[in-house]
Amino acid sequence: MKMDEIVENRVIDQWVRAFTRPANRVNAAHESDAELVALPGSPDSFLAVTIDAVAEEIAEGIYRDPFTAGWVSIIASLSDLSAVGADPLGLVVAVTLDGSKPAEFHAGVAQGMEAACRAGNTAILGGDTNFGDRTILTGCAFGLVPKRRVITRRGCRPRDVVYASGRLGAGNALGLARLSGLPDAAFPENLYRPAPRIAEGRLVREYATGCMDTSDGLFATLDQLLRLNNVGFRIECDWQRLLCAPALELGRRAGVPGWAFAAAPHGEFELVATVAPDREHEFLAAAAAQGKQFLRLGTVQEKPVTTLVFASGRAVDIDLAPFRNLLFEVGGDLKRFQSEFLQLGVRLGLE
Repeated sequence: MKMDEIVENRVIDQWVRAFTRPANRVNAAHESDAELVALPGSPDSFLAVTIDAVAEEIAEGIYRDPFTAGWVSIIASLSDLSAVGADPLGLVVAVTLDGSKPAEFHAGVAQGMEAACRAGNTAILGGDTNFGDRTILTGCAFGLVPKRRVITRRGCRPRDVVYASGRLGAGNALGLARLSGLPDAAFPENLYRPAPRIAEGRLVREYATGCMDTSDGLFATLDQLLRLNNVGFRIECDWQRLLCAPALELGRRAGVPGWAFAAAPHGEFELVATVAPDREHEFLAAAAAQGKQFLRLGTVQEKPVTTLVFASGRAVDIDLAPFRNLLFEVGGDLKRFQSEFLQLGVRLGLE
């Protein structure tokens, strides 16, 4: 499967071709959640740099609580640092404030940012403030990665075991609740507080062969790793085990199948890492010693396709590109996306 079969990858590549590749950049496009930069006079570490913006989620009403928006704007960047095993140095933020919002809204954003920084044991170093007709929150995070153990999205090999740093589906549960017009009580927004996985990232850099975060959902993460590494995945889709309890409950009440919480594009910022089978026991023991629990998803296979094995025992080989491209194909129309998304899963034989 080719990288350019995914619309977002093609868009990124168009921008990459417009820029000169700096000599001190370690990774190539798509290969890493954070950019890795060689520092003059630093024999032991690479600088990890990443930037993310939260805008559409606010504009579309997925985030109504300003605390959520502030929290996610920080966690998005910290998650990228975690996926390369970086130790955070801090962040700078650029904030465009909606002038029509009250001061309490802006204060809530700041409180969410600060709380996320505290949870990640880091801090905001400074930034820029502007005013406009919509809220846009951009976080740029910096960290250091030991050169002796660089981890990127490349390196996944057949027979490796696939793990996630936590249960999945919370992000897509919030998206589903908002797009379906369900009452706030169906999935309270404060249930969506993705944790900074800094400690998990340090474990990953010691034991994993490849890693990527689930900022765009589990299926998108698996598909991107598949395309970069020319391998496939065999995933054990026991949704009762893989999904978080609030997502399971929302699915039960709304009649939404478990796969939808893995396939939709609003993720939960967990890490997906592949571990060589001869290091699996050591990896799990080290995680347990730190009080961390990783969730086994399945294995890497040679056949370059994602094989979903359901609780019923039925296995389905599936190309996940239609899910990843759907939002572009509907022109960003979220209502149309929701309708066609569920129909797509049925056509592909998901259960």
